[in-house]
Amino acid sequence: MENNQEAGDALVRQDGANQSRRNVLKMTATGIAGLGVAAVATSPAVAQTRLTLTDKWDKVFPKSDKVDHKKVTFTNRYGITLAADLYQPKGVSGRQAALVVCGPFGAVKEQSSGLYAQTMAERGFVTLAFDPSYTGESGGEPRNVASPDINTEDVSAAVDCLGLQPNVDRERIGVIGICGWGGMVLNAVAVDKRVKAVAASTMYDMTRVMSKGYNDSVTLEQRTQTLEQLSQQRWKDAEAGKPAYQPAYNELKGGEAQFLVDYHNYYMTPRGYHPRAVNSGNAWTITTPLSFMNMPILTYIKEISPRPILFIHGENAHSRYFSETAYAAAAEPKELMIIPGAVHVDLYDNLEKIPFDKLTAFFKQYLA
Repeated sequence: MENNQEAGDALVRQDGANQSRRNVLKMTATGIAGLGVAAVATSPAVAQTRLTLTDKWDKVFPKSDKVDHKKVTFTNRYGITLAADLYQPKGVSGRQAALVVCGPFGAVKEQSSGLYAQTMAERGFVTLAFDPSYTGESGGEPRNVASPDINTEDVSAAVDCLGLQPNVDRERIGVIGICGWGGMVLNAVAVDKRVKAVAASTMYDMTRVMSKGYNDSVTLEQRTQTLEQLSQQRWKDAEAGKPAYQPAYNELKGGEAQFLVDYHNYYMTPRGYHPRAVNSGNAWTITTPLSFMNMPILTYIKEISPRPILFIHGENAHSRYFSETAYAAAAEPKELMIIPGAVHVDLYDNLEKIPFDKLTAFFKQYLA
């Protein structure tokens, strides 16, 4: 998910574009993660209908012979066309329960979300893993910008897409969000009453970490300085006629915290590297954090009830507190499952750590 050094040391005055970018990244971030520049050929956001989709299997996980797979596209409420992978269990007839899968923040559907989607399809669900607006193979200009509002809408638009599939039961749709999309899906499900159950795996609350830093360590003075920098960056982008981008994500220089090394070991090695992923050595726009800084996405988490929430987190994850505080704020029915010995990125792709049996039982119970 993201590369943030210590949240508190991310604030410095603007003394040069490179230094400014580095400082904004440290504090706001979390390492939002970063797809480089345009990964697909699209027209401006006003007419997102033609996407260039690859035909080859370019996932970071092997293709299963137990499911059928195809590329699909759909359009969100803002007119942005999104690209997705639809996975369907072979040899199953009738209308099935279905799952939208998304995340991590700054990743693409060829990584963790695709792995989760394919695995849950093997277990009997129709699943959809998608690239968020402005990233991966999805549409939207400029490239590599995020928004808590638009990304929340992306989740509901994916529900629209699933519900239009002839073999999907609209009354049995659930959602899985990974890492930063764990918080996004909780926000989406709070308002989208069509979703019957939701799971958040190794979750981040992106609005919390960008506005307050890790462990809520950012002071008001630091926050104000960062907002000053971001505000001034808008003048630079306006003058240039295009956005500037943060430094590349998940490149190590030495001395980083272990969780940043863990991110690198997923996103920048054959284990999880994908050229379209923001986190795989690409970058978000510098001003991406602006809309996250004053929009707490978990404000209405209690309104998910009476629909169930399953939180899954690693025992040794630096991000564990996000799930614990979200769990405390949520209403019943809810469950928090802690995976012994697991760190944050173990729940991206470690098949010995990801509790697929639990996810299967959870959704079979509540999407029955």
